[in-house]
Amino acid sequence: MRVPRFAILLLCLVPAAAVTAPAAAPAVTVPTLVGIRAAHHPTYDRVVFDFRGGLPSTQVRYVDRLIADASGLPVRVAGRAILRVRFEPARAHDASGRTAPLRRAFALPNLMTAARSGDFEAVTTYGLGLARRTPFHVFSLRRPNRVVVDVRAAFPTVSGGVYFLDRDRFAASSEPFFVPRPRPVRPGTPATGLMDRLFAGPLPAEQADGLRLLRSRATGWTRLRIDRQVARVQLTGGCSSGGSTVTIAGEIMPTLRQLDSVRWVKIYDPAGRTEVPTGRRDSIPACLEP
Repeated sequence: MRVPRFAILLLCLVPAAAVTAPAAAPAVTVPTLVGIRAAHHPTYDRVVFDFRGGLPSTQVRYVDRLIADASGLPVRVAGRAILRVRFEPARAHDASGRTAPLRRAFALPNLMTAARSGDFEAVTTYGLGLARRTPFHVFSLRRPNRVVVDVRAAFPTVSGGVYFLDRDRFAASSEPFFVPRPRPVRPGTPATGLMDRLFAGPLPAEQADGLRLLRSRATGWTRLRIDRQVARVQLTGGCSSGGSTVTIAGEIMPTLRQLDSVRWVKIYDPAGRTEVPTGRRDSIPACLEP
């Protein structure tokens, strides 16, 4: 079939832009979390989340447990209260593979740890482990971009020592393998505070010096009680020495013995068992034997 000459002329007159494919939509920039820092002020602890590429919306609330966004499994957080901080849209990693801290310990009156529970589908979530559930205030700032969480910390503390494994001393067979580092604890419940600070782990500078939290597969602790100078505490999650001669017992025992009310320490496995449950002497569960 012959195409009329006027139709060919009309096709030639159509602008090129009218027959090209539509332009691609501009890429959406997702704010990237690049750092977490914290400091104590006269009546509160301030936590700062530093972002690059904008600011996300933020939701902050207290939760009973911190749940991983992707798996739905619980995430361990040391402390008496958990403040969940959720950013959207936001990510905790960049294209080069660098990530914001997965977990970080702090030696502040209320704040003891920040643990990430999600970096999934442009949602980033952290749990702040606190010594006490107190009021909080949230706001954001620009230039540079940051989200600030102020947590009330207007209560007294005393200093206690928490023992961690010194990896370098252990590798060199130079005792003592466990060394103390100072932490603030509430004076009314020092044993509880010391155990929470232990499971929060060493500070970044202490990690750089070779200190480690040796958990022996435990995820936490429960049922701490002190009677007639005997402290009893039960591990939660798991329990295994891994065949090693050093275990979490080497951290728990000196940490609790520094208290005037404690002379002996009995550690129980998650099922509530220990080798010597009675008597005024130390005891560990069979799972912590080499």
